[in-house]
Amino acid sequence: MERIIQTLASDAMRGRSALVPEDIGKAADFIASEFKAIGLTPYAEQNYRQSFEITQLSLATQEVLLNGQQLSAENVLIQSSQPAVNWNQDAGIPILKITSEEDFSQRFRAITQQKKDAIVLIDPTFEATFRRFQKILGKGKIVEKLPQGGNSIVFILAKDLPTDYQIKFSNNFKKIPLFNVAGVLPGKSKAHEFVIFSGHYDHIGILEPVGQDSIANGADDDASGVTAIISLAKHFKKAGNNERTLIFVAFTGEEIGMYGSKYFSNHINADDVTAMINIEMIGKDAKFGENSLYVTGFNQSNLATLMQQEVVNSKFKFFPDPYPTQQLFYRSDNAILAALGVPAHTFSTVQIDQDDLYHTVKDEVSTLNIKNIASSIEAIALGTKGIVEGKVTPSRVEKLKD
Repeated sequence: MERIIQTLASDAMRGRSALVPEDIGKAADFIASEFKAIGLTPYAEQNYRQSFEITQLSLATQEVLLNGQQLSAENVLIQSSQPAVNWNQDAGIPILKITSEEDFSQRFRAITQQKKDAIVLIDPTFEATFRRFQKILGKGKIVEKLPQGGNSIVFILAKDLPTDYQIKFSNNFKKIPLFNVAGVLPGKSKAHEFVIFSGHYDHIGILEPVGQDSIANGADDDASGVTAIISLAKHFKKAGNNERTLIFVAFTGEEIGMYGSKYFSNHINADDVTAMINIEMIGKDAKFGENSLYVTGFNQSNLATLMQQEVVNSKFKFFPDPYPTQQLFYRSDNAILAALGVPAHTFSTVQIDQDDLYHTVKDEVSTLNIKNIASSIEAIALGTKGIVEGKVTPSRVEKLKD
């Protein structure tokens, strides 16, 4: 386990950003080599990859003129899926406002969800919040395919807009290859029934330096989960008693919108999937202490209950998600299959409300409890024994309505 997690979270992987193919490709090749050494069958392509593309939209040019004077770019945030825009006061674009009395985040979200052209004036009292949103959203937009039509929203940090203005900008459209890594352990008597073990192998890449460190290694998030996937594949291959087909998949693109799990989930028949065990951040003790994992959507199916019965003679326990307000059940890579009725749950230990190393350059192997990872892997291996051997079948999750 230490060899695997040290490799995935090493500086050589450069933070495993899904948007930098040459960096995340190194991690993909390593995971594929592990799957091959174990003896898994490739799931999609012979190199164990499941490849697809997304499109990244980024601002190419920008010019905002107010009464003939150019407004500083730091006071403008553009959210657009159109190739180019040229607006002036005669274009009839609606002008909206976020006033000082409003909830900025709520109003911002409501405006963007309308998906209509607009110019939005933001009261200068929200400058600090605006700057934070600008830093997060100003890097561009990711879409699964080239937009047809689209809309543009221009946010301007100002109370009022003069009667004479012009807003011009253009976007670049760049196709980026993405790839899940997946291997299969074929089943015997119930080969048409699938049990999926998953985790995401991408992270957030290179950040602004903290001291001399700029690489977000993502040891807990989610090299720990991928280490579990590889370890479980080795365990079940050696056991050789899987009546159901086991699919081990390392997802890409979780950090930029769960694109890898969306693609995988939309290209498999959900009715054929008996269960999905998604593993996310198991490198530290849960709030329940050692020998524990919490399960998102615990009561949505009886998967965790069945697994608890398998480890009843051990010290290990599976707990319901202690962070219900975070709505984690539909915020990780289990979400799409869960929405389609699969008992698909995420297993984790991260204390999400207290982990100050999350998404920083400090998420390194030295901060993890390796014994915690080991006990979690062992509990999942034992807990899924009856499901893997085809002796028990978890109940289905209620499907989300369209």
